[in-house]
Amino acid sequence: MPTQKFTAEVVLPLHLHHTILSTQIETDIEMGGPKLLIAALAALAPLAQATQLFSNHGTRNPGDWSSINEEHNGQVTQVSNVVYEGTTALKMTQTYDPNYQGRYHSEVVMNNAYSKGDTRFYGFAFRLSETWEFSNENFNIAQFIADFGYTGCDDYMPTTMVWLNGAKLYTRRKYGSVCSKPQPIETYVSPIDVTAGVWHKIVMQVKWASDSTGYIKMWYDGAKVVEDLGVPTTIAEDKPFQFRVGLYANGWHDNKHQMKGTQGFRQVWFDEIAYGTTFADADPAQW
Repeated sequence: MPTQKFTAEVVLPLHLHHTILSTQIETDIEMGGPKLLIAALAALAPLAQATQLFSNHGTRNPGDWSSINEEHNGQVTQVSNVVYEGTTALKMTQTYDPNYQGRYHSEVVMNNAYSKGDTRFYGFAFRLSETWEFSNENFNIAQFIADFGYTGCDDYMPTTMVWLNGAKLYTRRKYGSVCSKPQPIETYVSPIDVTAGVWHKIVMQVKWASDSTGYIKMWYDGAKVVEDLGVPTTIAEDKPFQFRVGLYANGWHDNKHQMKGTQGFRQVWFDEIAYGTTFADADPAQW
């Protein structure tokens, strides 16, 4: 069974971390403890290097994204009537077609979102339509993926994904080799159900490693719902991965091209998509 924490652990905003560390430094100076002072300064150093590597306020202007993936009847539309904050958001839709045998992506894509050895935070806000049917089939809302066609073992292959099945929110880690058969996968489920018609926040922190030095964490609406430490979080092959956010109705493809529910038109809104080196870089409420 995966290691998980079900307590509602809330990460402090960046400015509070600065305040706590600054207080520790002042105390060390008063006590005349040079070793403690050095340790405090070392802890503060990574905060000074915090970098938001990518951010988007729910727009699809030229140059906003590395690419936009709209398959079959799928659409990615910039809207202003349903937003998390600001004036714009992205509306992703997909329509089931019983005569179609392909996949159902409606996603925005950022290249080079991670390589093996990186430690990063990723975040976005999402909102299901008010009438969303919580059926027993998968709807992916974020994934990390790369093209491994050169290996002869796979083409575009995702490692970590975030998806819904019913009202449950899932994520996973994949490790081993792209050529492993089967590929090792560990799946995690949030103890908090997703609700329709309101905005929710996802933040993830991953140390991407193919050995036991990696870890994966996920927060849903500020509560930590997944934490697994000292585990491999990516495959052995070292290649830059894309970060894709949007509606991918993978259940419609993977369930032998059958729709298990009765709702053939799906809508999800996304806003405040970002990644960087601190929680605040990725948290939709902090930038």
